[in-house]
Amino acid sequence: MPHETDNAPRFRDKPVSFVRRSGRMSDAQERAWAELSPQYLIDVQRDAAATSILPGTTVSPAEVYGRPAPLIVEIGSGQGHAIVHAAAQAPGTDFLAVEVFRAGLARTMLDADRAGVRNLRLVEANAPEVLEHLLPEASVDELWIFFPDPWHKAKHTKRRLIAPAFPPLAARALRDGGLLRLATDWEDYARQMRDVLAGADTFEPVFGGAWADRFDGRVMTAFERKGLAKGRDIRDLVYRRRARPVGAAT
Repeated sequence: MPHETDNAPRFRDKPVSFVRRSGRMSDAQERAWAELSPQYLIDVQRDAAATSILPGTTVSPAEVYGRPAPLIVEIGSGQGHAIVHAAAQAPGTDFLAVEVFRAGLARTMLDADRAGVRNLRLVEANAPEVLEHLLPEASVDELWIFFPDPWHKAKHTKRRLIAPAFPPLAARALRDGGLLRLATDWEDYARQMRDVLAGADTFEPVFGGAWADRFDGRVMTAFERKGLAKGRDIRDLVYRRRARPVGAAT
């Protein structure tokens, strides 16, 4: 009998926003992966690829974290510096780090454990599939995307995460009034982000002028320092998820 989700979209038919590298993890990262994964890592059913999610697979945040609480999701969490710091500062909020690089996830778990952070979970997966399949609709209070890969060569810009196909996925996961926070040190990508969100009727800007103020909840990371060292300006954007039409499914 065919699986009921056989006709669901397969994101591997589209360009992904990353190239997965197989860098070797340090001994400490290997130990962290082996010892801390049961506590921090969400185990998901895979589809065609190692970082895919089987359509129809959904988790319940309240069950994952053992409580109902606001949920903040960071896409492309890297080494985890921003989200571990945020989770430590807000124990009443739950946090989810979405990343495809295993070494970064291992480092995140290691730092979270050292800091005694227990309101953080991680998922090793392609971000659009997390938003489309893994997270329930309207389950996210804030979605963070800080310094995503700019894919600055013209032939690679099709791989950028913030493109016209992205707002519907973000809008699905965010609750009404939820926030989408973006930051980049590449001006042309910042302008693309702004143009893409300007064309999305499910979002409204939460800033005046050309750019938003720097999000004070974002700690300074290596990516931001690198951009500043090269003389690039950091540009922030923040958008609010508009209310769903009355009667719309959630």
